[in-house]
Amino acid sequence: MTTARQPVTRHLTGWSAAGLVLLLPTVGLAWIAVLATERGSRCLTYGEQCSTVPGGLLHGLFWAALAAGVLALAWPRTQAVSARAGAVLVQWAAQLTLGVLILSGA
Repeated sequence: MTTARQPVTRHLTGWSAAGLVLLLPTVGLAWIAVLATERGSRCLTYGEQCSTVPGGLLHGLFWAALAAGVLALAWPRTQAVSARAGAVLVQWAAQLTLGVLILSGA
């Protein structure tokens, strides 16, 4: 491995680990924000005015973010750095999309 690639692989590891650490807090805080609204509390209490975002989509994005993050961490550091970077991008895209979709249900 060249010296120029070492900082890149360290950054990818850091971003992937940060995404995995922040995945549950992102989901938890988004749900708390949604349930704190009037519409969210009506949905929780009476089952009225609930989000139209399908639950399967939310679950799929959660598992995609988790799988891509684990894949990026487990990927050999010296092989296919661009594919590893792609996994980190997929991880963060899925995680941020998940947070936005949860918040859009408010």
